[in-house]
Amino acid sequence: MLAVSLGPRLHRALLDLADATGCTPEDIVVDAVRARLGAEEGRVREVAEGLAGAHTELLRRLGE
Repeated sequence: MLAVSLGPRLHRALLDLADATGCTPEDIVVDAVRARLGAEEGRVREVAEGLAGAHTELLRRLGE
């Protein structure tokens, strides 16, 4: 479980969005967290692949 303090304006906006979309505030927050994690995962993967490509020879030698 995680508790997050949103502040009154952000909390009100979340409640308004939940009401307008027929979702629960929790569903909206979970969807937002999943989207952020997915975006960051892709960004981290790109950086890791770039580093691996730039250092292919070194990684090969370390694996020997």
